[in-house]
Amino acid sequence: MALVLSDVGANALLVAYYNNTRPGGGNNHTLKLYTNDYTPLDSSTAGSFTVATGGGYADKALTNGSWTPSQVGGIQQVAYAQQVFTFTGALTGNPTLYGYYVVDGDGVLVYAERFAINFTPANNGDHADVTLKFQLSKGTPT
Repeated sequence: MALVLSDVGANALLVAYYNNTRPGGGNNHTLKLYTNDYTPLDSSTAGSFTVATGGGYADKALTNGSWTPSQVGGIQQVAYAQQVFTFTGALTGNPTLYGYYVVDGDGVLVYAERFAINFTPANNGDHADVTLKFQLSKGTPT
């Protein structure tokens, strides 16, 4: 699936870059996995998603300054080291993971992506790996 930059996230990025107004909760972002059968839209908010619970699940902090900038095929991007969610067993509530979303320090949705294939952790040691890549370009994405 395609990464979706939310309207509220686009506004937060622009305000931070052009008005130097950062989230009151800090500059770091948080990566969360979600369990509701939902396809992200640009109008989505953090409340559109049901965060995973149980099975050893824990959100991942994304430290500002730890992103690696590069250019790929003429497109500027930043990438974050692969994040591995390792489970101790099944999730509680809805046991299936449908994708991930990222919020800023104030809990504002920045972007989200639905997985190409849903995943249901069931056993100790099952894991979901997420590699974040964010591109900005005036052309066609790679």
